[in-house]
Amino acid sequence: MFKKILIANRGEIAMRVIRACKELGIKTVAVYSTADKDSLHVKFADEAVCVGPPLSKNSYLNIARIISAAEITNADAVHPGYGFLSENAEFSQVCHDHGIKFIGASADMIDGMGDKATAKATMKEAGVPTIPGSQGILDTVEEGMALAKEIKYPVILKATAGGGGKGMRLIWKEEEFEQAWNSCRQEAEAAFNNGDLYLEKFIEEPRHIEIQLVADGHGNVSHYSERDCSIQRRHQKLVEETPSPVVDQALRQKMGDAAKKGAKAINYEGAGTVEFLVDKHGDFYFMEMNTRIQVEHPITEEVTDVDLIKQQIRAAFGEVLPEEDHLPKRHSIECRINAENPSKNFMPSPGKITHLHLPGGQGVRVDTHVYAGYTIPPNYDSMIAKLIVRAPSREEALTRMRRALEEFVIEGISTTIPFHIKLMEDEQFKSGNFTTAFMDTFDLSDL
Repeated sequence: MFKKILIANRGEIAMRVIRACKELGIKTVAVYSTADKDSLHVKFADEAVCVGPPLSKNSYLNIARIISAAEITNADAVHPGYGFLSENAEFSQVCHDHGIKFIGASADMIDGMGDKATAKATMKEAGVPTIPGSQGILDTVEEGMALAKEIKYPVILKATAGGGGKGMRLIWKEEEFEQAWNSCRQEAEAAFNNGDLYLEKFIEEPRHIEIQLVADGHGNVSHYSERDCSIQRRHQKLVEETPSPVVDQALRQKMGDAAKKGAKAINYEGAGTVEFLVDKHGDFYFMEMNTRIQVEHPITEEVTDVDLIKQQIRAAFGEVLPEEDHLPKRHSIECRINAENPSKNFMPSPGKITHLHLPGGQGVRVDTHVYAGYTIPPNYDSMIAKLIVRAPSREEALTRMRRALEEFVIEGISTTIPFHIKLMEDEQFKSGNFTTAFMDTFDLSDL
């Protein structure tokens, strides 16, 4: 096994990796910016190296400094966590070139899945369902109408040069197509000086469902069921849960098989997540693949009893991992606790935590790097903790989450705890009947 792992990250994910390494008997190296000198990951790692000033580009994103830290501490592997350099092909390659194992995907895999068009084409070729649509620009209205009939309405016309919602038309039936085509082209030409259009099937009432994978590099790919990440604001996830309220065992099997097929097609190694949109009819379509561990991985751990970080490290070391499907044994929910004021449009709220009380009890887990007296710097992501609960059923998990949120006391800064408490009381959320558009109409006025 690796002797020493440098963690090229900060905050709670750095703490999470340190814990896994300690249980595997692996020494750890923390890197930190001057703004993070008092963070818990610096205190709990076996060694710590300052890699620069607060700005990420001069510290956590500075490849040369991180490689230097790995070399001077004799680390034989680097764990990038999520964010920062975790999906940076250059960093993966530089680690390889310096004889340091990058605990993640190869540079080629990161590049291949990072480019959306390439990823979609790769997955389509592997037999993974992708959103049906035109291969490129449509030449005529007749071509568009023929394709719309083939992939079935509703469809959406989009300008290739589009943005800001301009040059888009949702079409529900054939009779509307020609008028929509003409107005869409005119708007696109006026806005972008480019009237080229393409066509996609419109996904009705979508849910954001992702499948967790771990591949060992020997051809074995295991899936760890799904996570529902539909509660999000501006494409940022707020709450995640597993199993999804809308996924039954048949759909879980189909999505898991599709995700594994896609991973095998690119000879994937490590932990990864294949993200899908699932429509109201139960059809699912590939969105993207994340070639790293996800923020929300703990809920999968809570329902499968598997340590995903340890699996990730074992895969990187070259161990053979049995190929198996892990089905959820119970229900788990995660609330991201951010240093933000939800009553002021989720405005960031950095500052000193004057008092902190963490919730506890059966089935409650808190992943965090903060403590009473800690000052949250304004330089990084505002997430300061993840509150995770598990219970035998979704209803019991919701009740437990509400109880844990009420126990969670953070003073000195604003947090998203009041928002999460209100969400747990919302009838639509409790019913499980929601889509990715949920937050568009959620009332935040009384927080």
